[in-house]
Amino acid sequence: MAMAAARAGHAVTGFDRDPGVLAVAVERSSLRPADSLGDCAGGSDVVVVCTPIEAIAPIVVDCLEAGSALVTDVGSVKGKVVVEVETRESSTERRRFIGGHPMGGSERGGPESASASLVEGIAWVLTPAPWTDPDATATLVEFVRELGAHPIVMDPDRHDAMVALVSHLPQVASSVLMEMFATDEAPEPDALALAGSGFRDVTRLAGSDPELWSGILEANRDAVVAAIDMFVERLQAVRKGIADERTQEVRELLVDARRARAALGAKPQVRANVAVLQIPVPDRPGVLAELTSALGAGDVNIEDLQIVHSPWGPSGVVHLTVLADRADAAGAVLAERGFQPFRVA
Repeated sequence: MAMAAARAGHAVTGFDRDPGVLAVAVERSSLRPADSLGDCAGGSDVVVVCTPIEAIAPIVVDCLEAGSALVTDVGSVKGKVVVEVETRESSTERRRFIGGHPMGGSERGGPESASASLVEGIAWVLTPAPWTDPDATATLVEFVRELGAHPIVMDPDRHDAMVALVSHLPQVASSVLMEMFATDEAPEPDALALAGSGFRDVTRLAGSDPELWSGILEANRDAVVAAIDMFVERLQAVRKGIADERTQEVRELLVDARRARAALGAKPQVRANVAVLQIPVPDRPGVLAELTSALGAGDVNIEDLQIVHSPWGPSGVVHLTVLADRADAAGAVLAERGFQPFRVA
């Protein structure tokens, strides 16, 4: 965020209780280091609190009392934070607080993993309370746009229910699947030697910070439990379908899931009628540029692109999403350049 704010022309000041972390952040983003939280917040127009869930509310209060800035946070649970700020701060000061949750980032943490691209094009949820100043919300909406993200204003509790499904449940599922192989009671310890890109994709989130996520799951307990119950119910239905040899029923679920997944990565205006191509590529400099330039020459727009690397050698697979009516053209121009595209959806 500091990188994105600086890119947008803002002067950025930062503070971290760990001097080593702050030094790396300064080097990476060119922000001005502050000697204290008060120094950081006191002269600012907008303050963004980036801490674990349990620390957000008291630090928000400190920032509100340090000056006249609008204060927001990046916690992935909003209802708990809003309630705690309300109980800790007077009505006059808390009017300048707007809960926030930028829906971007990765499983990697720390300033070493920072990039302004992590906020580009993402949904950035803002959750004003009934007592929040509407002008403060409007100002923060514009600030989020300046950073390259898309602000979405919603109720804090609705936000928590939604992220339990699309963020917290995937974290739990990923961690549980990986944990199956982490104990002496693993069903097949040697199975990991056979794990391919699919297993790595599904378990990527298991590499997230355990301390951070245990706090998130605790803070959003009710919504997460409801999401897990819903997921378990669907898993049990699939299990029964497989056990009872209801092949057509299981196939229909897989077809629906593939269709939904194909639309997930595309821009909102083209989520219908997209195609996915898989293209094996060698792991060498310039290969991605060759692929994208071929598509450009063929007048094929890229709606989404992902790269999966092979653990066994210098190669990988590009997953390319294009408009369905341009899939044949994409395949043709890529084949002309020596690639071997295969349409999977």
